[in-house]
Amino acid sequence: MNTLFKGKVALVTGGTGGIGRAISNRLHELGAKVIITGRNEAPSPGLEIFSYLQADFSSRPQTEAFAAKVESIENLSILVNCAGINEIHRLEDFPSQVFDEIQNVNTRAPYLLTQAAARNMIAGGRPGKILNIASIWASQTKVGRSAYCTSKSAILGMTRAASADLASKDILVNALSPGFIATELTERTMGAAGIKEVQAVVPMGRLGKAEEIAEVAAFLVGPGNTYLTGQNIIVDGGFTNV
Repeated sequence: MNTLFKGKVALVTGGTGGIGRAISNRLHELGAKVIITGRNEAPSPGLEIFSYLQADFSSRPQTEAFAAKVESIENLSILVNCAGINEIHRLEDFPSQVFDEIQNVNTRAPYLLTQAAARNMIAGGRPGKILNIASIWASQTKVGRSAYCTSKSAILGMTRAASADLASKDILVNALSPGFIATELTERTMGAAGIKEVQAVVPMGRLGKAEEIAEVAAFLVGPGNTYLTGQNIIVDGGFTNV
C-alpha cells in the first residue's frame, strides 16, 4: 500500500459504487482511512476495507443527523461529496417530488456536509480538502435533464463560495465534473442506444472509466494540491470542447 495519504481520514459519500467506489478504492490504496456512505443499513460484500455509515440523503432529517455526525469524526481532513441521483423527464412533465429528491441528495446534502466538515477541520486546527463531484451537465444540457442540471449547477456555485469562505482556514474546496463515465447510473439513465450515440461524439471515442476520475480526485484532495481552490475540473474525453 502506498503511504501518500497515511494518517488522513477521508469521508466519501456514495462510496458503494461507480465513481464513489473508485475514489474510495484509490484513497485507500494511497493509505487513507476511508469512511463511505450508502443507503443500505449494511455495506455490500467487498466493502469491508472501508468504515461504513448508513445515510439516506433524500431524507432531510437523516441528512441533518448525519451532518451532526460528520462534525465529530476524529481527524477528518478530506470530504468527497459524491452521492448523487438522476431521473430524466421533460421539464413540463417533471414530477415535483422527484425534483425535490434530486435537490435534497445532489445539492442540500453536499452543502450541509461541507459545512459540517469545515467546522470539524477548523475546530481541530487541521487543513483540509473538500471535493464536490459535479457533472458536465452543470455547464451543458440535454433534453430531460432540467432537475439534474439545476442541482449540479448549484454545486459549482457552492464550490466557489465555500472556497472563498474557507481559504483563510487552509481548507481547499474544488469541484470535479465527469463526462460520460461507464457506471451503473450511466447505463440505467442512458441505455445501450444512448451510450452508443455518445461514444460517436466523444473525441476519444469511448466512455471514461471511474478509475480515471478517481486519479484526478486523488490529486485534488491530496498533498500535491496546495493552491488550487474554487475550481471546476472537467474530465470528459474532450466532449465539452466539440
